[in-house]
Parts: sequence; structure tokens; C-alpha cells
Amino acid sequence: MHTVPEPFHDLLDTQFATLATIGPAGTPQQSVVWFLGSEGKVAISLNSARQKTMNLARNPRCSVVITDPASPYRYIEIRGKAVITPDPDYSFADQVGEKYSSDLRQHDAPGEHRVKVVIEPDRVRAVNMGG
Repeated sequence: MHTVPEPFHDLLDTQFATLATIGPAGTPQQSVVWFLGSEGKVAISLNSARQKTMNLARNPRCSVVITDPASPYRYIEIRGKAVITPDPDYSFADQVGEKYSSDLRQHDAPGEHRVKVVIEPDRVRAVNMGG
């Protein structure tokens, strides 16, 4: 199993990650997302109506990059497949909201719902070019 190496676990506690998905025309789409890191994996709460969620439902292949805010030459890239599960009661969204001091319900329009997306790593690349 591919996991984030121990010396890079601190990056799983940072504030932002960039999620890259594959759009309907086969082109990449990138979004900065809030996330939780746990056990060497990245989990994201997404609104089901967003393009990135639809992209992942159609094609689960994706990549997540998390950069060290103190040293942009230190980062991890996680390539893998997204596993999407419903979050109808916002239980996972509430965990993410706690990290970011936000109620994710306020970001959703009436009738929209949340899903939990866990990136199952196929490859993890840890880079430190900062010396």
C-alpha cells in the first residue's frame, strides 16, 4: 500500500490541497480544497453539484498536491482513485468544518448534499528540494 512517508505527515495537517480531476472533455480541472488527513490518506467533503464531484463520479482517477506553506519546495503528491460515499447527515462535513471553523451547510444551496471523498493512493511522491 502506498502511504505518505512519516517525515511528511505534518503536511496532512496543513490548510489547503489542490485536487486535480479529469473533466468531461478529458482535460484536467484543478481546485483548491479543504481536507482532512488521516492514516496517510486524504479525505475531502464535496458538494455533489460541483464539477469536481461529477468528474470523480465519472472517472475516479485524480491527484492531490499538498505544499508545505513554509517551504514550497517541499510537498507531497498523491495519485490514486477517489472513493465516494454519501454524507447525508453531514457527519464528515462537520469534521472538516471543525478544522476550518466553518459550517459547510452554509456553502450548499437547498437540495444539494455532501459526499465524502477518500483518495486511495496508487502512488505517493514526497519531494523536498528545499535543502
